[in-house]
Amino acid sequence: MKQYVSKSQNQTMQIAKTFAQKLKGGDVVVLNGEMGAGKTAFTKGAALALDIFELVTSPTFTLINTYKGKYDLHHFDMYRIKNVDEALETGILDCFNKDSVCIIEWPEKIKESLPKKYYRVDIEILSENQRGIVIHENFGG
Repeated sequence: MKQYVSKSQNQTMQIAKTFAQKLKGGDVVVLNGEMGAGKTAFTKGAALALDIFELVTSPTFTLINTYKGKYDLHHFDMYRIKNVDEALETGILDCFNKDSVCIIEWPEKIKESLPKKYYRVDIEILSENQRGIVIHENFGG
């Protein structure tokens, strides 16, 4: 487990970029944190580590955004999902493969469908500009 305090969105992105340099195809990262905590900022930093330079945006309304880089990055937002069956209709299980990295916001909605091992990142709002970030490796099963 690694813990950080970020004092800006750019610093959150840098923490994520450093973490994501070790990600490889098949890895899944779940992001926990309330709205506005910085989950999308974290994803932006991870995307940079995967050689993705296009604009990364929140998939709140599309449920999934896919970006091409060293690996395909599938960025899921399960906030609007009502149940696991609805989540499965997004094709999420097809994205858990050796050619892709998946980052999932609001993972509690689909916890039964998560792979046995994954990374869990908890982001907590400490103040207007500060975030507590805890990265758990090999979380799960």
